Amino acid sequence: MKIGAERMCMPCPSIDQFVDAVKQTALANKRWIPPAGKGTLYIRPLLMGSGPVLGLAPAPEYTFLIYASPAGNYFKDGLAPLSLYVEDEYHRASPGGAGGVKTISNYAPVLKAINRAKNRGFSDVLYLDCLHKKFLEEVSSCNIFIIKGNVISTPATNGTILPGITRKSIIEIAKDLGYEVEERLIPVDELVNADEVFCTGTAVVVAPVGNITYQDKRIEYITGAQSVSWKLYSNLVGIQMGLIRDTKGWTIDIQ
Repeated sequence: MKIGAERMCMPCPSIDQFVDAVKQTALANKRWIPPAGKGTLYIRPLLMGSGPVLGLAPAPEYTFLIYASPAGNYFKDGLAPLSLYVEDEYHRASPGGAGGVKTISNYAPVLKAINRAKNRGFSDVLYLDCLHKKFLEEVSSCNIFIIKGNVISTPATNGTILPGITRKSIIEIAKDLGYEVEERLIPVDELVNADEVFCTGTAVVVAPVGNITYQDKRIEYITGAQSVSWKLYSNLVGIQMGLIRDTKGWTIDIQ
Protein backbone atom coordinates (compact mmCIF):
# COMPACT_ATOMS: atom_id res chain seq x y z
CA MET A 1 0.00 0.00 0.00
CA LYS A 2 2.88 2.40 0.74
CA ILE A 3 4.39 1.78 -2.69
CA GLY A 4 1.04 2.18 -4.42
CA ALA A 5 0.11 5.30 -2.47
CA GLU A 6 3.37 6.98 -3.40
CA ARG A 7 2.89 6.16 -7.08
CA MET A 8 -0.68 7.52 -7.03
CA CYS A 9 0.19 10.69 -5.01
CA MET A 10 -1.84 9.56 -2.00
CA PRO A 11 -1.07 9.80 1.74
CA CYS A 12 -0.71 6.43 3.43
CA PRO A 13 -1.48 5.07 6.91
CA SER A 14 1.52 4.02 8.97
CA ILE A 15 2.42 0.34 9.32
CA ASP A 16 1.09 0.33 12.90
CA GLN A 17 -2.22 1.92 11.81
CA PHE A 18 -2.53 -0.59 8.97
CA VAL A 19 -1.84 -3.67 11.11
CA ASP A 20 -4.11 -2.45 13.90
CA ALA A 21 -6.94 -1.89 11.41
CA VAL A 22 -6.52 -5.41 10.02
CA LYS A 23 -6.65 -6.86 13.54
CA GLN A 24 -9.77 -4.88 14.46
CA THR A 25 -11.51 -5.94 11.23
CA ALA A 26 -10.67 -9.60 11.81
CA LEU A 27 -11.97 -9.51 15.40
CA ALA A 28 -15.13 -7.63 14.46
CA ASN A 29 -15.92 -10.23 11.80
CA LYS A 30 -14.84 -13.33 13.74
CA ARG A 31 -18.29 -14.90 13.48
CA TRP A 32 -18.06 -14.82 9.68
CA ILE A 33 -14.88 -16.91 9.47
CA PRO A 34 -15.83 -20.11 7.57
CA PRO A 35 -15.19 -23.52 9.16
CA ALA A 36 -11.75 -25.00 8.53
CA GLY A 37 -11.44 -26.20 4.95
CA LYS A 38 -14.65 -24.43 3.85
CA GLY A 39 -13.15 -21.09 2.83
CA THR A 40 -11.48 -18.05 4.34
CA LEU A 41 -12.28 -14.61 5.68
CA TYR A 42 -11.00 -12.40 2.88
CA ILE A 43 -9.71 -9.14 4.34
CA ARG A 44 -9.28 -6.31 1.85
CA PRO A 45 -7.57 -2.95 2.59
CA LEU A 46 -8.61 0.00 0.45
CA LEU A 47 -7.28 3.55 0.12
CA MET A 48 -9.38 5.91 -1.99
CA GLY A 49 -9.72 9.57 -2.76
CA SER A 50 -12.95 10.78 -1.16
CA GLY A 51 -12.58 14.56 -1.07
CA PRO A 52 -14.62 16.70 -3.51
CA VAL A 53 -12.66 17.55 -6.64
CA LEU A 54 -13.47 17.59 -10.35
CA GLY A 55 -10.07 18.59 -11.72
CA LEU A 56 -7.19 16.31 -12.65
CA ALA A 57 -5.34 16.49 -9.35
CA PRO A 58 -4.82 14.51 -6.14
CA ALA A 59 -7.93 14.52 -3.94
CA PRO A 60 -8.06 16.95 -0.99
CA GLU A 61 -9.10 14.09 1.31
CA TYR A 62 -8.65 10.31 1.42
CA THR A 63 -10.39 7.42 3.15
CA PHE A 64 -8.56 4.31 4.41
CA LEU A 65 -10.87 1.40 5.11
CA ILE A 66 -10.76 -2.36 5.42
CA TYR A 67 -13.65 -4.66 4.61
CA ALA A 68 -14.03 -8.39 5.04
CA SER A 69 -16.13 -11.14 3.50
CA PRO A 70 -16.33 -14.93 3.78
CA ALA A 71 -14.88 -16.32 0.55
CA GLY A 72 -14.65 -19.69 -1.14
CA ASN A 73 -12.27 -20.54 -3.97
CA TYR A 74 -11.38 -17.69 -6.31
CA PHE A 75 -11.95 -19.80 -9.42
CA LYS A 76 -15.34 -21.49 -9.73
CA ASP A 77 -13.74 -24.92 -10.25
CA GLY A 78 -11.81 -24.67 -6.98
CA LEU A 79 -8.42 -26.37 -7.16
CA ALA A 80 -9.18 -27.91 -10.54
CA PRO A 81 -6.32 -27.13 -12.97
CA LEU A 82 -6.71 -23.86 -14.85
CA SER A 83 -6.98 -23.57 -18.61
CA LEU A 84 -5.19 -20.41 -19.78
CA TYR A 85 -5.20 -18.55 -23.08
CA VAL A 86 -2.15 -16.51 -24.11
CA GLU A 87 -3.37 -13.08 -25.15
CA ASP A 88 -1.35 -11.38 -27.90
CA GLU A 89 -3.72 -8.52 -28.77
CA TYR A 90 -4.58 -6.90 -25.43
CA HIS A 91 -1.99 -6.00 -22.80
CA ARG A 92 -2.35 -5.68 -19.06
CA ALA A 93 0.40 -3.10 -18.42
CA SER A 94 3.13 -1.06 -20.05
CA PRO A 95 6.53 0.24 -18.89
CA GLY A 96 6.18 3.47 -16.96
CA GLY A 97 2.53 2.78 -16.15
CA ALA A 98 0.95 1.59 -12.91
CA GLY A 99 1.00 -2.17 -13.62
CA GLY A 100 3.50 -2.77 -10.82
CA VAL A 101 1.31 -1.30 -8.06
CA LYS A 102 -1.99 -2.48 -6.62
CA THR A 103 -4.47 -0.05 -8.16
CA ILE A 104 -7.83 -0.25 -9.90
CA SER A 105 -5.95 0.24 -13.17
CA ASN A 106 -4.71 -3.36 -12.81
CA TYR A 107 -8.21 -4.71 -13.31
CA ALA A 108 -10.28 -2.64 -15.73
CA PRO A 109 -7.97 -3.23 -18.74
CA VAL A 110 -8.19 -7.03 -18.45
CA LEU A 111 -11.99 -7.39 -18.44
CA LYS A 112 -12.37 -7.41 -22.21
CA ALA A 113 -9.72 -10.10 -22.66
CA ILE A 114 -11.10 -12.22 -19.79
CA ASN A 115 -14.63 -12.16 -21.17
CA ARG A 116 -13.40 -13.17 -24.60
CA ALA A 117 -11.30 -16.02 -23.17
CA LYS A 118 -14.09 -17.32 -20.93
CA ASN A 119 -16.49 -17.33 -23.88
CA ARG A 120 -14.02 -19.69 -25.53
CA GLY A 121 -13.96 -22.00 -22.51
CA PHE A 122 -10.77 -20.83 -20.80
CA SER A 123 -10.34 -20.01 -17.10
CA ASP A 124 -8.23 -16.90 -17.52
CA VAL A 125 -5.73 -15.02 -19.67
CA LEU A 126 -1.93 -15.03 -19.66
CA TYR A 127 -0.50 -11.73 -20.91
CA LEU A 128 2.73 -11.02 -22.80
CA ASP A 129 4.89 -7.92 -22.56
CA CYS A 130 3.68 -5.05 -24.73
CA LEU A 131 7.07 -4.17 -26.24
CA HIS A 132 8.27 -7.46 -27.71
CA LYS A 133 5.07 -9.50 -27.36
CA LYS A 134 7.09 -12.58 -26.49
CA PHE A 135 7.85 -12.52 -22.74
CA LEU A 136 5.46 -13.81 -20.06
CA GLU A 137 4.02 -11.19 -17.71
CA GLU A 138 1.02 -12.11 -15.54
CA VAL A 139 -2.35 -13.79 -15.53
CA SER A 140 -5.22 -11.29 -15.05
CA SER A 141 -5.00 -11.18 -11.25
CA CYS A 142 -2.08 -13.39 -10.28
CA ASN A 143 1.61 -14.09 -10.87
CA ILE A 144 2.77 -17.06 -12.94
CA PHE A 145 5.52 -19.65 -12.42
CA ILE A 146 6.90 -22.37 -14.70
CA ILE A 147 8.78 -25.48 -13.60
CA LYS A 148 11.40 -27.47 -15.50
CA GLY A 149 13.13 -30.17 -13.51
CA ASN A 150 14.38 -28.65 -10.26
CA VAL A 151 14.20 -25.07 -11.55
CA ILE A 152 11.22 -22.81 -10.85
CA SER A 153 11.08 -19.61 -12.92
CA THR A 154 8.87 -16.55 -12.66
CA PRO A 155 8.90 -13.23 -14.53
CA ALA A 156 11.03 -10.58 -12.84
CA THR A 157 9.16 -7.61 -11.35
CA ASN A 158 10.28 -4.84 -13.67
CA GLY A 159 7.54 -2.27 -13.14
CA THR A 160 4.79 -3.97 -15.12
CA ILE A 161 4.31 -6.96 -12.80
CA LEU A 162 2.87 -6.91 -9.30
CA PRO A 163 5.36 -8.05 -6.63
CA GLY A 164 2.68 -10.13 -4.90
CA ILE A 165 3.19 -11.25 -1.30
CA THR A 166 2.07 -14.78 -2.18
CA ARG A 167 4.62 -14.76 -5.01
CA LYS A 168 7.31 -13.76 -2.51
CA SER A 169 6.19 -16.40 0.01
CA ILE A 170 6.22 -19.19 -2.58
CA ILE A 171 9.71 -18.20 -3.73
CA GLU A 172 10.96 -18.48 -0.13
CA ILE A 173 9.22 -21.83 0.45
CA ALA A 174 10.53 -23.23 -2.85
CA LYS A 175 14.10 -22.30 -1.92
CA ASP A 176 13.65 -23.89 1.52
CA LEU A 177 12.52 -27.10 -0.18
CA GLY A 178 15.66 -27.20 -2.31
CA TYR A 179 14.40 -25.82 -5.61
CA GLU A 180 16.38 -23.35 -7.67
CA VAL A 181 14.30 -20.22 -8.24
CA GLU A 182 14.92 -17.79 -11.09
CA GLU A 183 13.34 -14.34 -11.53
CA ARG A 184 13.97 -13.40 -15.16
CA LEU A 185 12.54 -12.69 -18.60
CA ILE A 186 10.70 -15.84 -19.72
CA PRO A 187 10.08 -16.21 -23.47
CA VAL A 188 6.62 -17.58 -24.26
CA ASP A 189 8.31 -20.38 -26.24
CA GLU A 190 9.49 -21.91 -22.93
CA LEU A 191 5.90 -22.93 -22.18
CA VAL A 192 6.29 -25.79 -24.64
CA ASN A 193 8.98 -27.55 -22.60
CA ALA A 194 7.79 -26.77 -19.06
CA ASP A 195 6.83 -29.65 -16.76
CA GLU A 196 4.42 -27.62 -14.65
CA VAL A 197 2.87 -24.17 -14.57
CA PHE A 198 1.05 -22.55 -11.64
CA CYS A 199 -0.30 -19.17 -10.54
CA THR A 200 -0.04 -17.40 -7.18
CA GLY A 201 -2.14 -14.66 -5.57
CA THR A 202 -3.82 -13.61 -2.34
CA ALA A 203 -7.15 -15.10 -3.38
CA VAL A 204 -5.98 -18.03 -5.52
CA VAL A 205 -3.05 -18.90 -3.18
CA VAL A 206 -1.48 -21.48 -5.54
CA ALA A 207 -3.51 -22.55 -8.58
CA PRO A 208 -2.18 -25.34 -10.84
CA VAL A 209 -2.40 -24.83 -14.60
CA GLY A 210 -3.53 -27.86 -16.58
CA ASN A 211 -3.07 -26.42 -20.05
CA ILE A 212 -2.18 -23.25 -21.94
CA THR A 213 -3.22 -22.40 -25.49
CA TYR A 214 -0.92 -20.20 -27.55
CA GLN A 215 -1.51 -19.49 -31.24
CA ASP A 216 -3.99 -22.39 -31.47
CA LYS A 217 -1.52 -24.85 -29.92
CA ARG A 218 -2.59 -26.44 -26.62
CA ILE A 219 0.14 -27.47 -24.15
CA GLU A 220 -0.61 -29.85 -21.24
CA TYR A 221 1.11 -29.84 -17.83
CA ILE A 222 1.57 -32.10 -14.82
CA THR A 223 -0.97 -31.54 -12.02
CA GLY A 224 -2.24 -33.50 -9.03
CA ALA A 225 -1.14 -34.55 -5.56
CA GLN A 226 2.39 -35.46 -6.68
CA SER A 227 3.06 -32.14 -8.38
CA VAL A 228 5.48 -29.47 -7.16
CA SER A 229 2.71 -26.86 -7.11
CA TRP A 230 0.66 -29.02 -4.73
CA LYS A 231 3.68 -29.37 -2.43
CA LEU A 232 4.17 -25.59 -2.41
CA TYR A 233 0.45 -24.98 -1.84
CA SER A 234 0.35 -27.48 1.06
CA ASN A 235 3.31 -25.83 2.75
CA LEU A 236 1.97 -22.28 2.47
CA VAL A 237 -1.57 -23.18 3.57
CA GLY A 238 -0.12 -25.32 6.35
CA ILE A 239 1.70 -22.27 7.73
CA GLN A 240 -1.39 -20.07 7.32
CA MET A 241 -3.58 -22.56 9.20
CA GLY A 242 -1.07 -23.33 11.94
CA LEU A 243 -0.53 -26.93 10.81
CA ILE A 244 3.13 -26.27 9.97
CA ARG A 245 5.39 -24.38 12.38
CA ASP A 246 5.90 -20.80 11.24
CA THR A 247 9.64 -20.07 11.41
CA LYS A 248 9.38 -16.90 9.33
CA GLY A 249 7.11 -14.71 11.46
CA TRP A 250 4.41 -14.60 8.79
CA THR A 251 1.45 -15.30 11.11
CA ILE A 252 -0.04 -13.18 13.87
CA ASP A 253 -2.23 -14.51 16.67
CA ILE A 254 -5.20 -12.25 17.35
CA GLN A 255 -6.81 -12.50 20.78
